[in-house]
Amino acid sequence: MKTNKVGVLEKTKRTLLIKDISQLLTIRGKTLGIIEDAFLLIKDGKIFSYGRKEKLPRAKKMKTISAQNSVVLPGFVDCHTHLVFAGTREKELEARFLGKSYKEITEKKEGGILYTVEKTRSSSSAELLAKAKERIKECIKWGTTTVEIKSGYGLDTENELKILRLIKHLQKEEDITIIPTFLGAHFIPPEKKKEDYIKEILEEMLPKVAKEKLAVFCDVFCEKAVFNPQEAERILQAGKRYGLLPKIHADELERSGGTEVGVKVGAISCEHLIYPSKNGLEGMAKKKIVAVLLPSTSLFLGTEAKPPIKEMRRLGIPLALGSDFNPGTSPLNKMPIVIALATFLYHLTMEEAIIGATLNSAKALKMEKRVGSIEKGKDGDVLILNVPDYRFLFYNFGANPVKVVIKRGKIING
Repeated sequence: MKTNKVGVLEKTKRTLLIKDISQLLTIRGKTLGIIEDAFLLIKDGKIFSYGRKEKLPRAKKMKTISAQNSVVLPGFVDCHTHLVFAGTREKELEARFLGKSYKEITEKKEGGILYTVEKTRSSSSAELLAKAKERIKECIKWGTTTVEIKSGYGLDTENELKILRLIKHLQKEEDITIIPTFLGAHFIPPEKKKEDYIKEILEEMLPKVAKEKLAVFCDVFCEKAVFNPQEAERILQAGKRYGLLPKIHADELERSGGTEVGVKVGAISCEHLIYPSKNGLEGMAKKKIVAVLLPSTSLFLGTEAKPPIKEMRRLGIPLALGSDFNPGTSPLNKMPIVIALATFLYHLTMEEAIIGATLNSAKALKMEKRVGSIEKGKDGDVLILNVPDYRFLFYNFGANPVKVVIKRGKIING
């Protein structure tokens, strides 16, 4: 894009101007970086300039959108999902309402991860792909422009690779950015002993995942009833040797030592964190590990315990938010609702919740240099809401506040 002698922006191949913005949330560190009465200019898919309307460039034959006195902010980054699966678990939800814990339901094989594994294994790739596309379409409608997707409902080499290959296919076909995570260590398959399954992960799955470049991250569900700290560390260290960055499901159902494992292996993020230890949190702070919080899971599980937000805040641990979208414990993929739940259930401030779903969730995926804030040179991933003030995200969170979704300067919904 060129500017002529009188300051008029000349036509370029891909230039998008958004004007009449009531509040532009640029996201700066621990603040929202609000610019009122603002404009935003995206050139060739990247943020080019922004500021108050007084500095608005005069556009000549440029695609222009009026935000109609509404909020504009970065696209949401959903940094924790299990989006590729088959089957639903509404009976399990009823069982929990009748007093059974998730742990009891899983141990008695009345539901839980293994139920979804059975349904996913028996589904064709075409069936799984079609369902995943529907879910991604819904994510986009609610403002998600970057999403992480974990495997973990295959629990054998053939089906774990099937899921990861589908995620790779989705990366090529879908408009949003998709980050794949290998979670073969999600649970122990019923047909194998634990040590035999760990050996399969280490000797069969990881080499093939690495060879085909099917994942960025390696994750483990570290709980006493699943993979203990020693086992989790073995798997994550092996993943690192194959070039996969470590993440960990830590201390969700009880204190498992998962947070300490995350610190030891240098995890990018520790996720769930309902029962982390003080030492674990201090280690996270020292190593600048992101805490991924999943409030919708607490809602669906009816978990009374909550993450120690005050301690995390005191230690300066970055707080990110994810939907944990899955069929059993969080069948919800709408990030505006997740943001609101983070304030109502976990008592995050409104600023913390919005930053948690944008810049900090980008950090949980090592994507903060590309997305998560409005900065020159970053991807032009932005949302136009249909509200004049960002507080309406929380005040009226049952309705979808997203009017227009823009990915790298291209309107993909709205």
